[in-house]
Amino acid sequence: MRLLLDANLSGRRIAGPLRKAGHDVQALSERADLEGLADPEVLALAAAEERILVTRNSRDLAPLLREWAEAGRSHAGCVLIWTLKHDDFGPILEGLERLLTERPVQTTWRDLAVAL
Repeated sequence: MRLLLDANLSGRRIAGPLRKAGHDVQALSERADLEGLADPEVLALAAAEERILVTRNSRDLAPLLREWAEAGRSHAGCVLIWTLKHDDFGPILEGLERLLTERPVQTTWRDLAVAL
């Protein structure tokens, strides 16, 4: 699965294990060229690269996803982490693996937003 981790998620502690599990993961925290990217640009980047966006910034991304839907803009999917802290690495990984196992085909994520 192709994923983009928002800057609020650890590249080492989250992206690393996901890569070892066979996923194609980009993490904003690992890319200095993308430091400080605004939320609309993060979603646009994920859409352009056909990556499911994984974020703890649910408060800002949920309304942005709604705006995109109302405007007819498409994205590759989004996982909104609502209740877990950024350092709850085990539960985040377990939840992501569960979601990715439930929907193992990339295209089934198109325009889907899922809460974790």
